[in-house]
Amino acid sequence: MPSAGSVSRRAVQLTSLLVMTVAYAAQLLGALVPHVPLFVAGSAVGLALDLLLQHRQPGLLSLLAKVRFDVTVRQLLRDMLVLVGLLRIDGIDPLSGHAPLLVGLCALYALHFVCQAVAVLVRRTRTLPIVTRNIDASALRLSTAPPRLLARRQGHRLLTFSLPATAGLLVTAVTDDVLWGALGIGAALVPALGGTAYLATWLLPRKRAVGERQVIEWFDRWLADYRPTVAMYFSGGTTSAYQANMWLSTLSQLDGRPLIVLRERFMMQKIDATDVPIVCFPKVTTMFSLENSTLRTMLHPANAAKTSQVLRIPTIKHAFINHGESDKLSSCNPYAKAYDEVWVAGPAARERYALADVGVEDKDVVEVGRPQLAPIRPYSGAPTGPYTTVLYAPTWEGWDGNPGNTSVVLAGENVVRGLLADERVRLLYKPHPLTGSVDPRAGAANERIKAMIREANARRSGGRPGPEAAAELARRTAELDELTSASFRPGADEMERMLLQGAPRGDREAAIAEATAAWDKAYWASFPEWEHQIITDARPAIFACFNQADLLISDVSSVVSDWLSSEKPYAVANTSGLSEEEFRAGFPTVSAGVILSPSAEEVPALLDSVRHVERDRLAAARAELKKHLLGPSDPPSLVRFDRAVAALGAKAEERRVRMNARLLPEMPAQREGTAQARARDAAEEAGQEPGEDQEPSDPVQAPDGPDPVVNA
Repeated sequence: MPSAGSVSRRAVQLTSLLVMTVAYAAQLLGALVPHVPLFVAGSAVGLALDLLLQHRQPGLLSLLAKVRFDVTVRQLLRDMLVLVGLLRIDGIDPLSGHAPLLVGLCALYALHFVCQAVAVLVRRTRTLPIVTRNIDASALRLSTAPPRLLARRQGHRLLTFSLPATAGLLVTAVTDDVLWGALGIGAALVPALGGTAYLATWLLPRKRAVGERQVIEWFDRWLADYRPTVAMYFSGGTTSAYQANMWLSTLSQLDGRPLIVLRERFMMQKIDATDVPIVCFPKVTTMFSLENSTLRTMLHPANAAKTSQVLRIPTIKHAFINHGESDKLSSCNPYAKAYDEVWVAGPAARERYALADVGVEDKDVVEVGRPQLAPIRPYSGAPTGPYTTVLYAPTWEGWDGNPGNTSVVLAGENVVRGLLADERVRLLYKPHPLTGSVDPRAGAANERIKAMIREANARRSGGRPGPEAAAELARRTAELDELTSASFRPGADEMERMLLQGAPRGDREAAIAEATAAWDKAYWASFPEWEHQIITDARPAIFACFNQADLLISDVSSVVSDWLSSEKPYAVANTSGLSEEEFRAGFPTVSAGVILSPSAEEVPALLDSVRHVERDRLAAARAELKKHLLGPSDPPSLVRFDRAVAALGAKAEERRVRMNARLLPEMPAQREGTAQARARDAAEEAGQEPGEDQEPSDPVQAPDGPDPVVNA
């Protein structure tokens, strides 16, 4: 079942198409009859609707463009019908009146196409082969972007410049005076010509960045100066950036000089605020600048199609760190054997790879814990307030159609219904962002769950925080946004953002951590403690929800593994069709939790065990499972992770030394020829003839200096 939002959007789109069709029909009929009021009304409504759609319905315009009925065709059709109408309206001389208007319109369209050609050239000159963030790129002569109307929004530009022309022509149709049409076209030609000329100034040397070769040479120099030691490599779609963002704090705390390597240009603005230098290599050829750098270790939080390209760099050792661990088969992907090492949280993942038998050898598995779990607060006993806070955080449906992936479809409504039936429960519902993206049933169930929660809130009543709480949240939100959100003007392009996101401030991450903690406190204080919450935005983060909740209900996912770091009670919904015994045996992460059937009839007993510690029989099992999943707490996970980075980097360096020793020695004939050449050069410098006073057996020493690096 489609959501209410999608139904409303489709209704608006269909209505817009209907109005557009009626406008064209009215314009055509008014031109042929001719009927001036109908003709003018159809022309004006059509143009006004198109202008409105440019701002309100870009999705509809994209669909029209796919069937080749784009903005240029639509405006050409309108102008053609306007000219037909003027020809058929009495009182306008076709030769002395209509011909100049036709010539003027043709000139306007010619300018539009010229402006578009200049815009394409400008965009090409402003597309750099390497894009950076948190790196001072002032040496590249970066400049601000031209106005968006001229450079990137051809539909808006055409309609904006056509507006005075169309208005003048319609006034001519009403008054039979050609002068109005000429004035309107003239008023359109002047800004079109001026805008094109102004846009062309971005092709002049003072506004152009350096060439591609100079950009690559500049980046090579930066690499030599910065001397990176460890990098995180990430490639993915628009919704996958969270997989990299969860590792930013860990990366920034490592010893050495970290770097973030991306492959998609759009991903530059998807990565959260950080002080770590970021570089994007859209083309694989530019990425091989890393081969001759000091970079020795590369971390991979996700598998991607472009990962194989960076694995070809032999001077770097690669570790797969994943973006979460669970008992799902996706956590033991056979692709993992392509990496030099696979880093996991604890013994459970090591066993998982051994059982999966996907080609990952045990010697290549390294246990490093989960450093980013540090903000999660430990279990402090049964809830003490009037409400038991329950976090229901189901995962999404996945790609394989397995009904056990998500509980939303088969059990979600029953789980929520059981929780809402208890008056002492406050529910936090945080579905996975991709819920419903594959299976429409999951999306429909998600919407029904939200409706149930809103209805339950409507039945509750009680005191609410005063207006000062909302004001405090607004203030904290503004502070956090200022730190985390890059503020760009609407027309800023890639080069301008690169200019503005130059050298980092150096204290941003500490300030963000402090501001985030203050925001979390203000957020929870802005709601009454009895009110259920539907959390679908990036804030509050899942760990902040962990710290608020007394109980987690989830599916087989990495959320459960992360939650176990707190040792709080949890439950997992079993919608796989397996018996409880088979489910526990097949998914070790659920072994210390309560198993919920699709009917969720176990919810009352589950809540009772949370409120009465003496009835919680799984506390010891949770502590043991935590150690099994996440490894020991001493030394801390960050220390183990840092040691693993250093150890893998040492392996890369050892390999480099071996390759140098294997490839650098010259053949005997080459050594002899080189010695003779050096002896001859030395003799010439001393003013001697070649061979004079030279013993053939005297060794010739090579000049001191570092050995060159030869890549295998």
